[in-house]
Amino acid sequence: MKKHTTFRIGGPADYFVTPHTCREVSEVIRMCREEQVPWYILGNGSNLLVSDRGYRGVIIQLFKNFNEIAVEDTCIRAQAGAQNSVIAKRALESELTGFEFAAGIPGTMGGAVVMNAGAYGKEMKDVLEEVTVLDENQDIMVLPKEELKLGYRTSVIAQKQYVVLEAKLRLQKGEDFAIRARMEELKELRVSKQPLEYPSAGSTFKRPEGYFAGKLIMDAGLRGFSVGGAQVSEKHCGFVINKGNATAEDVDTLMKEVSRQVMEKFGVRLEPEVKRLGE
Repeated sequence: MKKHTTFRIGGPADYFVTPHTCREVSEVIRMCREEQVPWYILGNGSNLLVSDRGYRGVIIQLFKNFNEIAVEDTCIRAQAGAQNSVIAKRALESELTGFEFAAGIPGTMGGAVVMNAGAYGKEMKDVLEEVTVLDENQDIMVLPKEELKLGYRTSVIAQKQYVVLEAKLRLQKGEDFAIRARMEELKELRVSKQPLEYPSAGSTFKRPEGYFAGKLIMDAGLRGFSVGGAQVSEKHCGFVINKGNATAEDVDTLMKEVSRQVMEKFGVRLEPEVKRLGE
């Protein structure tokens, strides 16, 4: 799985399938349920830490094989596997504004919808109009924005473990130069402040209410703190990076120690934003 995660960490999965249609997605999940085999939906593997022992079950990847994008007036329809950066580029080409914030979010539409991803003061809830999902009975449903219960890094989709198939975004007409300028501005911010030169899973911890995780970690004196090949980024303490051949155990140990010290020094509990998968 290290080949399929942005952390570049993780042992083998028992099965790895790449369905191309909604029907194939439904059939694979149906078979997993009938055979009582665990399964997990994977996009491009950002925001994910896979065990060194891998995953005993079926990984269903919705990524390059499930990434169609269509522009309809001021709306964009994107399948779950479409990358946010590619969707942002299509919006720019169509002179549609509102999705610039997501151009640097290292994930797919499916993952962004599930966790109501956001950056620079904007979130998916600001642009989503409806989402097509597969429910627990393999029925396809279209959920309007009002039914998504979008909150900080959560949604009804995450709560009920629906599978995102497609999302519809409502944007606004804009001007090419202004959209491009905003995307360049945000790109420069990311490059200057985030450790993009190393493998990571993005922001490691959720933002505690009233605080910033990165600042708490920095103030705890943990900038550059490392366990094995895992390290708290010296560039941005909110990121744990794979400095070189880090294992999932390295990352897990480091995260627990960071959480312990922040709690001890400031009385604030850090909750992981990175999802763990496997044994």
